[in-house]
Amino acid sequence: MIVSKSFRWNECRSTAALVGALALMLSAQSQSNEDILDTFQMHGFLSQALIVTDNNNFFGPSSENEGSLEFTEVGLNASLRPHQNVLIAAQVLSRRAGGDISDANPVLDYGLIDYQLISNQQRTLGVQVGRFKNPLGFYNQTRDVAFTRPSILLPQSIYFDRTRSLALSGDGISLYHEARLSAGVVRTQVGIGQAQAGDDLQSALRLENVPGSLDAKQSAIGQIRYEHDGGRIIAALSAAQAKARFDSGTPQQPDIAFRFRPAVLSLQYNEELWSLTGEFALRSTKLGGVENPWVNDVTGESWYIQYTRRFANTWQWLARYDSLTNNRDDRSGRAFEESTGGAIPAHTQFADDLTFGLQWTPHPRIMLAGEYHHVDGTGWLPIRDNPDSSQTSRRWNMLLFQLSLRF
Repeated sequence: MIVSKSFRWNECRSTAALVGALALMLSAQSQSNEDILDTFQMHGFLSQALIVTDNNNFFGPSSENEGSLEFTEVGLNASLRPHQNVLIAAQVLSRRAGGDISDANPVLDYGLIDYQLISNQQRTLGVQVGRFKNPLGFYNQTRDVAFTRPSILLPQSIYFDRTRSLALSGDGISLYHEARLSAGVVRTQVGIGQAQAGDDLQSALRLENVPGSLDAKQSAIGQIRYEHDGGRIIAALSAAQAKARFDSGTPQQPDIAFRFRPAVLSLQYNEELWSLTGEFALRSTKLGGVENPWVNDVTGESWYIQYTRRFANTWQWLARYDSLTNNRDDRSGRAFEESTGGAIPAHTQFADDLTFGLQWTPHPRIMLAGEYHHVDGTGWLPIRDNPDSSQTSRRWNMLLFQLSLRF
């Protein structure tokens, strides 16, 4: 559905009702009121960034004047245990990444009941009902909390910010299982539900000015993750299928069925003072109702390699190379450009990003970060910040500075 510009509780009404009903059903088996209140927790976070680019715009008019301050994240979450095997948790998120100030209106980021069917020393088996965060790659489930990210921006080839709503969360049911072995831990999670389809997806499909409605359809996601030797080696395989449909309100634009199938392989090696992380993804995209073979039924490729080094107790630096290709059969984007009659440049179909970053955490609740990006290509550049892609520059540089707080 198209996300409204007002406070978006309407989109979460069915999820909240389901969670509330299950909470009432479980209350009969709950602990005393005093014990329940002892389990109540509330936390929050705030991040504000300054973004400066020499060419192109990212999250606001970053190439103008002193840059853009239009990247702000504010979150408030709470949890409660009405029963030893039941957790009720929710988070409200206000996020602005360019666009209008109304984009920062709070939304339900997640809201669920987590019930553990089995919990012992060998294994845990549970179910989550409501709006859950999708287990895609290493960082998707906590991507909006700056303290959990290795950098201000996650690798954009895999963790797209310009179409984040589709991969972020789902409304439905999720099953998870954890098996504790002698050498490590195996975690499995599978979810089925309805994905989110926000304004970002409509903009990426270049339908923002076309009358009609964009509705998310039933989707599925799964991940298996293995942590060896206390997390020294971590490996994960994630796969998903997300669907949406655009019902056009004009005869000039046919209806469009959208299907996105990513598969992500994630690997990480950790030592006391450094970590080496890499992820590789294949992204299959199909657009029913679109005849252009260079955008319909194509497979994209994403990967990055990242090194982080911790020093002086409170500091960490990062170096990363991140690569995005929209179509493996047209890596240069030239065939795509020809198919548009030259209207959309070839460099919109790829992006290679060299990143250097630095984080300082003088207090567990305070973090300052800065990073530099040198980018060849505009494959992940937000379209609504750069509506005329023919005016974008292939090679561009970006500086980001961010202050993050949590409580």
